[in-house]
Amino acid sequence: MTAVKKSRGTLISLISVVAILFGLMTIKEGGAVLLGNETAVAAAGNYVSFVLWFNFLSGIIYIAAGIGLWLQQRWAVWLSVALVVAIAITFATFGLHIYSGGAYEPRTVVAMSARLLVWLAIAAISVMSIGRSRLREG
Repeated sequence: MTAVKKSRGTLISLISVVAILFGLMTIKEGGAVLLGNETAVAAAGNYVSFVLWFNFLSGIIYIAAGIGLWLQQRWAVWLSVALVVAIAITFATFGLHIYSGGAYEPRTVVAMSARLLVWLAIAAISVMSIGRSRLREG
């Protein structure tokens, strides 16, 4: 049985582009620190390694999700939801790091909050726009 693809709406197009750009920026910024760019490392301050690595690696997943959403793929909706869960877990773990007295940059709290909110929006829009019926398809 062949499914008829709905035309991609403006909202799906927008969140797809946002996801891809967000992924590219995440890889660029995190990669600069991980590769030892002196300026980037100095600017990063008291970065938390596991958060930096998570964000860098998730940038690749953001791009994949954005492409999948652009193509209106069911797996991309699930990937967006999984990203929200993974970001929330990482953020909570980061909170434990702070609570235990670990060094950190306060702007990381803002950045992780923004990351979580962006992906909550992307996941919610993708579920509503691509539709629950697509999620039940084989």
